[in-house]
Amino acid sequence: MTFSRTFDLLAHLAETTPQADCLVEKRDGRWQPRSAQQVQQSSDQLSLGLRALGVGAGDKVAIICANRPEWVVADMAIAQLGAVSVPMYPTITVDDYRHIFQDAGVRVVLVEGSPLLDKVRQAVAGLEAGPEHIFTFEPTPGVPSLADLLSQGAAADPAELMPLKAAVQPDDLLTLIYTSGTTGRPKGVMLSHRNILFNCENLLSYLPLAPGSKTLSFLPLSHIFERTATFLYLQLGFSIYYAESVERIADNLREVQPHAFTTVPRLLEKIFDKIVATGQQLTGTKRKLFDWALALGLRYDTQQDQGWWYNAQLALANKLVFSKWRAALGGEVRFIICGGAALQPRLARVFWAAGIRVMEGYGMTETSPVIAASRPEPEGNLIGAVGPVLPNVEVKIAADGEILTRSPSVMRGYYNRPDLTAEVLDADGWLHTGDIGELVQGRFLKITDRKKEMFKNANGKYVAPQPLESRLSESALVEQVMVVGEGEKFTAALLVPAFAELRTWAAGQQGLLAGMSDEALVAHAQVQQRYEQLLEEANATFAQWEQIRKVALLATPWSVESGELTPTLKLKRKIIRQNNLLRLEQLYRG
Repeated sequence: MTFSRTFDLLAHLAETTPQADCLVEKRDGRWQPRSAQQVQQSSDQLSLGLRALGVGAGDKVAIICANRPEWVVADMAIAQLGAVSVPMYPTITVDDYRHIFQDAGVRVVLVEGSPLLDKVRQAVAGLEAGPEHIFTFEPTPGVPSLADLLSQGAAADPAELMPLKAAVQPDDLLTLIYTSGTTGRPKGVMLSHRNILFNCENLLSYLPLAPGSKTLSFLPLSHIFERTATFLYLQLGFSIYYAESVERIADNLREVQPHAFTTVPRLLEKIFDKIVATGQQLTGTKRKLFDWALALGLRYDTQQDQGWWYNAQLALANKLVFSKWRAALGGEVRFIICGGAALQPRLARVFWAAGIRVMEGYGMTETSPVIAASRPEPEGNLIGAVGPVLPNVEVKIAADGEILTRSPSVMRGYYNRPDLTAEVLDADGWLHTGDIGELVQGRFLKITDRKKEMFKNANGKYVAPQPLESRLSESALVEQVMVVGEGEKFTAALLVPAFAELRTWAAGQQGLLAGMSDEALVAHAQVQQRYEQLLEEANATFAQWEQIRKVALLATPWSVESGELTPTLKLKRKIIRQNNLLRLEQLYRG
């Protein structure tokens, strides 16, 4: 059925499905489920608790918390009042908190507890018109908690909530999501109930699993990718399990045995690299079997049947080798939805060969988020592309290669910034994505670069950095890389090694000591020579004027905390360049 408000999903589930494990978290060493009915009851109580504070239609309520059932409870409770949720990443800076509180006019903050509470207090200090109330999800001495709001709501008359819910319209503002952005201040994307639910409606056939299937949630709910996925899971009647932490994902996968989950390419890369590293430690017949299976997997093609002999070998490889890969992911995973960055084709090939369908998608916060996505059937999945454009979504390629899109999922605009809205939304409703792409075979969208990230070298040639970065990142020895060369005579790169893999390699080299610091390793001639070899291998598939001539190895990874990555782990290129001016000067003029 079709839903018009996000909270209608939960109400329908609570009324029609006696699902004991709608939302599940691990506490005190065991998985503790909550039924849809319990989640609905908590949402109603929290709505009434917030109403007692004076929160009503249009008021802004911030949510700052890691993934947990209460996040969804809060999201639904705020929406039922016609109020507006303002999800915020736990990892952003105090200055960003302060900016968002002021720009959005946040009245109430729901925060996990210390140390995030400390950041909120720092951000609020000195504000003339800051949030009026702060509540913690976890009980914290001296601070009112979510439990207090729930108790207050439980004492109210439930009938008072009905007319408030009925007054909420599909095109009402549901949420302000402040995009991290790779430059400048975060800006608030205005999304309505209709924006997000239209996106969900178009994605229902992408996860052909029965109600009651399990998913594992670990991408931040403050990001539209995981949040829309949550609404989709609720509509499909799936059980959502929340991972304990990023460090515990592997353990949680084995415990929960999910049928599907969303992720970003980097996590898949780490899983793959770990599997390969384990295989390389095998000896004799086992090592030969592993190498044989991996080689088969790297040849897999969703668009081509490679004949009975290949298929027979692949079936045997699945039984002998790939079955162990699936076991490492819980044994039941059928679909992995991957977005947020470009997926390396080799990963898609190997996981599909192993019986795990990796479905790459593309979109942005401004489109709620999905514009195009690979389908679960092989003919709807072209490796190297992000899939067909969603049903009822329009896409066209501008004369300069930029992807434009138009649909009911496109945002209402940027909050308080009509100037920025006018820059990306034209008079005909086309959103200018800023991405460069093409349509392959007439229907598969392929992203080739970011319009603003392409640069012109001193010879007047345009260089697209992302394909070069993606090619280098295929090596297990590379953790992070940024290609540079604006106005310069040649292309170069700043590169952060994957130090665990580098140390494994270094252990077999004479003159490299196991106890060397990261700084000593990147300065060592043998290490630099190894990365120069990687450059040669990566450059082989690019034109001479594009090729990376020099690389600077960095000992310190870029991070959200350092301000060099966005919360979704995109490179803040300007800041990375500023922080490495001396290294760049040495590369080009040293």
